[in-house]
Amino acid sequence: MSFSTDPVGFIGLGIMGKGMAARLVSQGVAGTDARPLIVWNRSTEKASDFAASFPSNNVIVASSAKEVVEKCGVTYSMLSTPEAAASVFNSEVGTLAGVSAGKAIVDCATLAESDHASMSIKVKGKGGLYLEAPVSGSKGPAEGGSLIFLCGGSKEVFDAVLEDGFHVMGKKSFFLGDEVGVGTKAKLVVNSVMGTMLAAFGEGLALTQSVGLDANTMVEIIGLGAVAAPMYGLKGPKMSKTPSDHTVNFPLKHAHKDMALAKKMAEDAGVEYKTNNAAEDIFKRARDNGDLDLADLDFSAVFEQIHEDSKGKSEYSAKRQKR
Repeated sequence: MSFSTDPVGFIGLGIMGKGMAARLVSQGVAGTDARPLIVWNRSTEKASDFAASFPSNNVIVASSAKEVVEKCGVTYSMLSTPEAAASVFNSEVGTLAGVSAGKAIVDCATLAESDHASMSIKVKGKGGLYLEAPVSGSKGPAEGGSLIFLCGGSKEVFDAVLEDGFHVMGKKSFFLGDEVGVGTKAKLVVNSVMGTMLAAFGEGLALTQSVGLDANTMVEIIGLGAVAAPMYGLKGPKMSKTPSDHTVNFPLKHAHKDMALAKKMAEDAGVEYKTNNAAEDIFKRARDNGDLDLADLDFSAVFEQIHEDSKGKSEYSAKRQKR
């Protein structure tokens, strides 16, 4: 199967979707006279602004998700939460309403396994094809085309988009099986490990500062050892600044959502996941902390909750809360 002559659709132009769709245009996969990119976003302004950012390309703003799917061979969807995904998918003018025989939906959101399974059944029930394709990576990798696609479902669609979309949006794509849900399982493992690592790193930096060590020096030391990680090198200098820089790449509320889903997946599998669960609790308190207002900041803002938890126990943390 080939969709290479059909218009390409993209639903959802938020933090991730905007960068992914931009790669399709800038790398010539779509947005040409012969092959337009047709986009839709819940906020019409975002979709219009996106189209305006490519004045020399053929980017068309649709009136609904239904219209995108009807006009395109393959439609990518990247919505921020399970609630948003369900609302757009099931609307009278939503994704499912536009599906007919041969239409392909590639959903890149991180949802529950049951969410993807339900959408797949409904798409296939109308003669369409469904590929679950959550991604590993945040805003920077989305903009730079270095995401990792974790896929399950239609191998036919995977093969078709591998060199006709995935190759410009990502650095590696994995087909993990024809059972929808396997991509989600892999993504939740990745993000639960990532969140747990950042919480541990935040505690280490908080301890560093509280005992009078220089945080930037410790970031360098950690970066030279066996526990070095690109995330530590990227987040560490921003977290140790005064004040810290939590400019959003991956919102804390979304990081918590993924860790909570991983917690549920582990419970269902009968697997001990105590380290993730302890970190998930810190993220949950950070998300719900109205005084600090961290939910929409980068997930590195869990660092502020760690200091909040130490308030009164550490001279440094007490001073930090007063600044």
